[in-house]
Amino acid sequence: MIDAHPHIGTNKLPQIIAKIRETILNFGGEIYFEHKLIDIIHDKSSIKEITVLDLNTNSGKTFPVQKLILATGHSARDIYELLNKKNILIEAKPFAMGVRAEHPQELIDRIQYHCGSLTEVNEKRTYLPASSYSLVQQVEGRGVYSFCMCPGGIIAPCATSQEEVVTNGWSPSKRNNPYANSGIVVGFDLKDFEPYKNFGALAGLEFQKQLEHNAWIHGGKMQTAPAQRLQDFVNNRLSSSLPDCSYQPGIKSVMMNEVLGKLIGNSLQQGFKAFGTKMRGYLTNEALIVGVESRTSTPVRIPRDKESLQHPELKNLFPCGEGAGFAGGIISAAIDGERCAEAK
Repeated sequence: MIDAHPHIGTNKLPQIIAKIRETILNFGGEIYFEHKLIDIIHDKSSIKEITVLDLNTNSGKTFPVQKLILATGHSARDIYELLNKKNILIEAKPFAMGVRAEHPQELIDRIQYHCGSLTEVNEKRTYLPASSYSLVQQVEGRGVYSFCMCPGGIIAPCATSQEEVVTNGWSPSKRNNPYANSGIVVGFDLKDFEPYKNFGALAGLEFQKQLEHNAWIHGGKMQTAPAQRLQDFVNNRLSSSLPDCSYQPGIKSVMMNEVLGKLIGNSLQQGFKAFGTKMRGYLTNEALIVGVESRTSTPVRIPRDKESLQHPELKNLFPCGEGAGFAGGIISAAIDGERCAEAK
């Protein structure tokens, strides 16, 4: 109730999820691990059945459906593709992609707490938490901004398919790691998906896939991530060496503009220059960028009615949370889930 930036800690979330699972079971719910939704049977107005595949036996099981809350999370590409195949209305939506920027946490503390020395940083950190930042800049009418800033955090690999590299960030409860990382991303509108228009509602998804595959290629076709020192990136120089990084699979020095493409690369370069004037010392070769940060939100929306929360065509389908495009993080997704449970 008094913390300006309350933080559970990603390291503590597994225990919380286990408690949620126990609560579901105690109230009569059933959980099917290692099962996958592979089919949705519907008529013109409602879903009738779903088919679930047991991945251990490769056998399917059909469940009759009265009401279905679809809460997949924002990376369930197979579900978007299934909905599209079954002619269930989905829409492309704006989203953002970019990189992870990582600085020494001590450097961010020095900037944010206006310290002149490491000794002064340590004195202030006796009473103050690891500092964070929030940055935004308009570049030629396009937003460039920090996203999911993780003080004392770690850059993590988050690929969900073969032949892609995806990064994200997290912080433990104590936020006591030596690095600060943040997504620095560029906002995209529907008009930016024009080269992928043949994919219809999945146009943004294909754009996302291409960027992640490009990162995999430049990273060496492993989970090694492409990276570049920050000032080198802004000045179009290949980094001859890279600083230590929290990303455990390892990083590889590349020209990040070759990974990101002209649109994202140029926007980020201009954005980082502006950030360097807003936070003196931020634009430094002590920092590096790691690619790619591409899962800020889903590139697909599963539409629903504002009042009933039901799909406009299938009256017993309740699209829910980040995967449907109606939440932007853990808390908002939880609240949306509660709303959908009450609505049904």
